[in-house]
Amino acid sequence: MIARAVLAVAAGGALGSVARWTVAEALPHAPGSMPWSTLTVNVTGALLLGILVGVVTTVWSHTALLRPFLGTGVLGGYTTFSTAMVDLRHLLPSLGLAVAYVALTLGLGLAAAALGDGLGRAAGGRTHPRAEP
Repeated sequence: MIARAVLAVAAGGALGSVARWTVAEALPHAPGSMPWSTLTVNVTGALLLGILVGVVTTVWSHTALLRPFLGTGVLGGYTTFSTAMVDLRHLLPSLGLAVAYVALTLGLGLAAAALGDGLGRAAGGRTHPRAEP
């Protein structure tokens, strides 16, 4: 089972990384300017992960390889904390832009994850998180 999970994560990671590269190519930015591509992948990734978690916990909890493939693999390869931090480092000379980037990343990311989780749970017929054992 572990070998299958590793393959699922690797295959998903390859797909997610190509998707992230595609967004970066479509939304290039000059050094020191707002990194819209990184913000876009991280916020949409948070939304998609929220949906995935909501759906997996309500509908597809029996599917063992779905979370490793889609969550860790595809969305892990798609989103990028490290690039966000490098982008932030390049924005530091413009403190206002750096603060705006952090606020947008955190605020929109958290809102997207919450919205996605709600949408996923609603799709599965459960509007509240189940109680943990």
